[in-house]
Amino acid sequence: MTAARQAIHQGFLPTQGKSRAFVWKYSPVNWGRRPRHFHVEPELNLIASGHATFGIGDALVRVCQGDLLGFPPAQDHVLLEASPDLYLFAIGMEPTFSFDILRAAADESMLPLHLHLAVDDFRVLVGRASAVVDRDGFDQPCAELWEQAHWLGRRCRARMPVAMHVLTRRALSALSQAPDLELKSLADRLKTADSEISRYFHRDVGMNFARYRTRVRLLRLIELMDRGDLTLKSAAAAAGFGSYSQCHRIFQAELGCSPRRFFHAGLREQMQQAYDP
Repeated sequence: MTAARQAIHQGFLPTQGKSRAFVWKYSPVNWGRRPRHFHVEPELNLIASGHATFGIGDALVRVCQGDLLGFPPAQDHVLLEASPDLYLFAIGMEPTFSFDILRAAADESMLPLHLHLAVDDFRVLVGRASAVVDRDGFDQPCAELWEQAHWLGRRCRARMPVAMHVLTRRALSALSQAPDLELKSLADRLKTADSEISRYFHRDVGMNFARYRTRVRLLRLIELMDRGDLTLKSAAAAAGFGSYSQCHRIFQAELGCSPRRFFHAGLREQMQQAYDP
């Protein structure tokens, strides 16, 4: 199995303002490249021009103009290679807002996605994204863009050569509700072997079940601490860690620093602003 890849935490939404959704237009020529990172917000990447290679978990994914990528919360991703003319729209939103928009198909807000759009569908999405790019407070137009993109994803997924396995879909849904869920408990609930869940989960998400569960718990910890009414010890317990010492060990292994340094010594802000040359 591929060795675990290091990733940092970088929130998607602008640190200024109170947007529940945002669209960035991104080019590595203009912005540089973010390190491998993950965040709590689900994200879509619409490739407007050029071509590129992404690292998504342990997988390499090649994209070109007209492709639509989707990253669920906690899935690490990084732009590895890009043509000089690469431009993409990065679309993301608060998980609760995404859930409200996609209420009729709530699991869709959490699923990895990679599809190539029909020309007319691509033009419509580019038009919607262009109308709100880099503009704060445009929640409703972003919601309409988000809903249409996921509708296209559901329509196209049935025609994909390798469809996401139902076990992966149910595992992602279960983890979003219970970040401390053990693989054995999930296997018993789904009446299948834990090896079956592991095999399809790694194929579909690009990382193993245990690593993804760890990321979900870390993001839950960050959300709880941001509310400002819990101690680290209490937040660790509420996020599904068995003890603060376990939380400290996992946090250090995943993010390269202790929870206290992340929250209280400015490292979080440094990670947020990190770009590779």
